[in-house]
Amino acid sequence: MRAVGWAQSFPISQGVRAGRHWAREHLASLEWAERSPDTVDSVLIAVSELITNAHRHARSDAQLVLTWDSACLHVSVHDSSPQPPTPRDADPGALGGRGMAIVDALADSWHHHPQREGKTVTACFVPPGYGEDDAADDSGAAERV
Repeated sequence: MRAVGWAQSFPISQGVRAGRHWAREHLASLEWAERSPDTVDSVLIAVSELITNAHRHARSDAQLVLTWDSACLHVSVHDSSPQPPTPRDADPGALGGRGMAIVDALADSWHHHPQREGKTVTACFVPPGYGEDDAADDSGAAERV
């Protein structure tokens, strides 16, 4: 297996847009990105949501790591809050509260990992043609945390 990865810290002052732009640049180097624009869009939306959560809820910088392991693009964001992410039902008129529900809907799976100082949330995206059987497995497609 060949794996590649990139890491960058995004301070609150730098904003979500910088993280999304950085991720787009690195995704463009992956062989599947041009022929899987929907997957790229899903990854970029998840990057935006995860960085936003780190900045807004953890009030911390966001350490973003992208890792491609030849089967899944892992999008990991570390923040300083020990509180686990929770998908929730937002009121229809609410301006926020949908971030993890969006990640849950777009990613093939996601989980969080508590760490000594905070947590890391990782979402996995499998481009078409790269999954074990390339079929969605609804029995556990997304880990609900």
